[in-house]
Amino acid sequence: MKAIFGASMLLMLCCGGGGQEQAQPVAPKSEPQQIAKSVLMVIAPKDFRDEEFKEPHDLFKESGVQVTVASTDTVPAEGMLGMVVTPDITLEQVYSDSFDALVVVGGSGCRMLWDNATLHEIINNFNVTGKTIAAICIAPVVLARAGILKDKKVTVYPTAKDEIGKCGAMYTASDVESCDNIITCSGPKAAKDFAEIILKALNK
Repeated sequence: MKAIFGASMLLMLCCGGGGQEQAQPVAPKSEPQQIAKSVLMVIAPKDFRDEEFKEPHDLFKESGVQVTVASTDTVPAEGMLGMVVTPDITLEQVYSDSFDALVVVGGSGCRMLWDNATLHEIINNFNVTGKTIAAICIAPVVLARAGILKDKKVTVYPTAKDEIGKCGAMYTASDVESCDNIITCSGPKAAKDFAEIILKALNK
């Protein structure tokens, strides 16, 4: 009997004893890592419009979006109202695949960018992959001359509506206009709405 009892106890010990299962440690589930969005903002080397840069830039940064500023030079650029921004890179240094969206800032100095071949190439690189392309004030003229606004509904600062019309764009006179992957805005008064619409497009 003692031998049988001893064998039974040994069997119980080997199997965990008393029918109670020991809890196995569970490895914590790793949360999927969110990749931060990245935006390229292009400004003229002088006389960009301050609000048209600041409103989108600040909203992007507050929302965790990575912002890179490009221009024709990396010398500090002064806005029409006195804001100073030092570009991170030149247009020649832009690698389009590194960014999720492109924003071209307006202001009187933007005329210097209207026929910039390097910027036109960047715009077309973004467009061919369907990435968000945005322009404000007179900056939509850059998009028009890059050849991506034909038959698109677009808005622009009123003094430049004929310029985009020459390239086949359809002027709507709206404050902000979205057409496919392209977002355009009429000027600084609508800069905040413009910024919010771009952010929504990034979060889709």
